[in-house]
Amino acid sequence: MSAGDLSIIPTALAWQDEGRRVALATVIQTWGSAPQPVGSQLAIDADGNFLGSVSGGCVEGAVIAEAAEVLTSVKPKTLQFGVEDDTAWKVGLACGGTIRIFLEPLTAEHERDGVLRRLAGDIAARRKVALVTALATGERRLAYAPDDLGPELASDLAEAFRRDRGVAVEGSKGEIFINVFNPTIRLIIVGAVHVAQPLVPMAHALGCDVVLVDPRAAFATVERFGEVTLLQDWPDEALTTIGVDASTAVVVLSHDAKIDDPALASALRSDAFYVGALGSRKTHAKRVQRLLQSGVTAAEIERLHAPVGLDIGAIGPAEIALSIIAQIVAVRRGGNVSCG
Repeated sequence: MSAGDLSIIPTALAWQDEGRRVALATVIQTWGSAPQPVGSQLAIDADGNFLGSVSGGCVEGAVIAEAAEVLTSVKPKTLQFGVEDDTAWKVGLACGGTIRIFLEPLTAEHERDGVLRRLAGDIAARRKVALVTALATGERRLAYAPDDLGPELASDLAEAFRRDRGVAVEGSKGEIFINVFNPTIRLIIVGAVHVAQPLVPMAHALGCDVVLVDPRAAFATVERFGEVTLLQDWPDEALTTIGVDASTAVVVLSHDAKIDDPALASALRSDAFYVGALGSRKTHAKRVQRLLQSGVTAAEIERLHAPVGLDIGAIGPAEIALSIIAQIVAVRRGGNVSCG
């Protein structure tokens, strides 16, 4: 659910540590039906090996060819491809969009201040951070809050964080690109039930880190769920152990009040951006009364999405899972979040 692959920067640095010469391409602006969002990245080494994507395959070949020149000149450059561009047609960009790509060498000179190393550390630690690059020179710095960039760019950074999307802006010293690196969405599913089985791969497909929690050993098994982090703990204890931050969604599915209620009490008092619970409106009304009696406030309960999921008329586990993951995306992106 992020604009870019958070593994690109750490991988590029690992290649550099191996002695490879590396270039980094970043989508800095799009118009129309561009195939990849702003912030998407592609790491390329001098032998043409690459990781990531800036166009879903359309212009990667042209960008890789340009990377060879950038690695020789050791100077950054900005590329633009669009449907009116003959080169774009040759490489397959016929989607109706236009993209601008910033291509820079990752040299010891450019990285002498350690900005990308610190960025990799922030990504690993799940810290919200923005990489701010002066496009004319390639000079970089990190920003963690709007005030870090001063009054001129504070509102641009705040909006980039809010939208979870990079942005190119004009500064007093030239064009600047603000690339946001919000933590990967962590989805904690409480209850290893039928709905959880399709929900896990759907969340994985969207790039989420998934943790499945159920104290019932017969339910939370590798045979039923495959490669996913399984915790056979009581959920309130598990949530404390995992650590719930502002990039965490919690979905409670067990239908067992002994499991669900402690999980909800813990999740609703946390920084989780989304908390949802399975059950009918009648079941939810009873749940609300139990939560209030346990000390959860009415304001905290207002955060709860229940019955969980967007109202798509879902029938069966797979469609219910789809409605849940759609609602999580809608909340994350600020869209329509009416419950089913």
